[in-house]
Amino acid sequence: MRTRTKGIHASTNGEKNVDKHYRGKRIFARLGAVSQDEAEAWLRQEQARIDVEDARGTERLFCDAAARYLIECQKREVRTVELIAYHITLILPYVGMKSLETVHSGSFESFIDERLNDDEVSPTTVNRSLEVARTILNRSARVWRDDAGKAWLSTAPLIEMLPENPRLPRPINWEEQKRLLDELPAHLVRMVMFSVNTGLREENVCGLKWEWERKIPELGRSVFVVPASEFKGKLPHVVILNDVAHKVMESCRGVHKEYVFTYQREIKDPKLEQHEPNRVDCINNNAWQKARTRALLQGVRVHDLRHTYAQRLRDAGVAKEDRSVLLGHALDGMSEHYATPTVARLTEMANLVQQTRDSMTLLRIVNG
Repeated sequence: MRTRTKGIHASTNGEKNVDKHYRGKRIFARLGAVSQDEAEAWLRQEQARIDVEDARGTERLFCDAAARYLIECQKREVRTVELIAYHITLILPYVGMKSLETVHSGSFESFIDERLNDDEVSPTTVNRSLEVARTILNRSARVWRDDAGKAWLSTAPLIEMLPENPRLPRPINWEEQKRLLDELPAHLVRMVMFSVNTGLREENVCGLKWEWERKIPELGRSVFVVPASEFKGKLPHVVILNDVAHKVMESCRGVHKEYVFTYQREIKDPKLEQHEPNRVDCINNNAWQKARTRALLQGVRVHDLRHTYAQRLRDAGVAKEDRSVLLGHALDGMSEHYATPTVARLTEMANLVQQTRDSMTLLRIVNG
């Protein structure tokens, strides 16, 4: 049944359908049980979209392709979707409103120059953004098609990467570790101590969940099993806790029902309600960077905590195969769960890194 607006029809049960030709294009949708005003608003929105498309021709903009790529990543539940979104926000101001056909390697020159002017940004970091742009352009040329079967982009341009000087690992020694810990807030002290005693990557420390804990009653301790979907090697990783990491973990128990490592902003006004602690999204935040500077360790990255653990395992004489297991390197045939004797032996290996121990540091962790 037709309604007061041409192209909008109402079925006997009151549901609205739109079937209208506008500027040579068909607009069709089953809107369901919506009001006449809502159906008309939806139709006007679609007509406006067609107007915009006609005004700029059939060209697709880089921002259109970036939006589609981000939606695809979200649907596929890509583990790094938030990082991809971050890189897209960085490059959009420079190429977002350019036609896909006009984007080339030189289109990113201003972006590259301005990023490299930041002393904290390396060519490697810039290349991560360029890789996202290159992927978007490649998919526009090779994967995505319009209704007529035509590729979004005729040919993907070559996006040149910057030459990189591989950064060597920068493990810290025990004295440097103490300097760094003395400058960090308590919640980051816990996370850093856990990182340097497990070798776990930053994203896994921040996202560590209590539901991944597996208690081993025979040993009176626990391990964490990080699911394959959350681990870089795409295999489940059993996190072995040495005595220090175990003590850090226990100091966090009961604070949050889901995440191990959290942060609660101090509210000094007693009249204000204390909120539940929040998950810490990253270790490399302003507090980390300021503490690193005060400790005269500007060249140390969060990932160097993992290198520190690996270096100390080597120095302690732990065999390469055991180091690979403790660090979670992808090994064929690695089981998700270990037998109790294996966990006991690996825990003993992990404890070898504690050649010196700072009782004041441990006290600070527990008392927070």
